Formats: sequence, structure tokens, C-alpha cells
Amino acid sequence: MEPWRYSSQGLAIALRVTPRGGRDAIDGIEMLADGRPVVKVRVRAVADGGEANRAVTAVLAKALGVRKIDVRILAGATSRLKQVAVEGDPVQLGNALRALTAVQPK
Repeated sequence: MEPWRYSSQGLAIALRVTPRGGRDAIDGIEMLADGRPVVKVRVRAVADGGEANRAVTAVLAKALGVRKIDVRILAGATSRLKQVAVEGDPVQLGNALRALTAVQPK
């Protein structure tokens, strides 16, 4: 099960954000205690005044090859668990996310 849903405009992605995470990165997929999958995102920014939210949208935009304006937070602006919309070709975005969150061999 993937932590994103397809729409005609793009994707809606469930995220778990770690502010002050030491680096800006997408760290794969995690299952929450209730069984829901989320994409793990860490950012260097602090969760103060929307800094972490701006960093999250920038990280996703860069990783998915879209403009920052095409990434917006739908829900969870003050929570670690967020719903984010990304506008663009849903198939390309889904393939890019699948590649970004794939388990890398150690």
C-alpha cells in the first residue's frame, strides 16, 4: 500500500515530518501504529513560524522535479503528520516517489 493517492491534478501524499532532522531528505516509507503508511521526510528547519513547512515543500518540489508553488499542505500544518498535494502528471509523480522511497540495499 502506498502513502499517496492519485488524482487528475497530481498526488495527495501522507507525510511524517521530522523538523531539526539534521539534513533535508526523504527517508522512505514508514507504517504508523494504526497501520497507515506515510512518507518520512526530515528537514533541518525548526518547527517555528512555518519554517519546517516551507522546507518540506521545498524538499518535495526538488525531489519530484516540480515548482515549489505546485506543492501545498492540505492538512496538518502544525502537526508532524501532514497531507500534501503535489500538482503535475500523476503517473510521473508516482513513479518518482516510488523510486525515492524504495528500500536501498546496504
